[in-house]
Amino acid sequence: MSEDPVQPNETPIQRALRLKNQALEAKPKPPRGGRFQREQAAAAQSSSKSKPWMGR
Repeated sequence: MSEDPVQPNETPIQRALRLKNQALEAKPKPPRGGRFQREQAAAAQSSSKSKPWMGR
């Protein structure tokens, strides 16, 4: 992995966080709004009718 130029006013912790975020951004992300999310939303919706104290 190539090192980025060090910014003069950046602390080591800020640099580490920036590099970490860049590494996370480079990873492939799972598809959003897939079957799992729909199933979870449907389960929460159906069970919430019988639990009026469970506000969203």
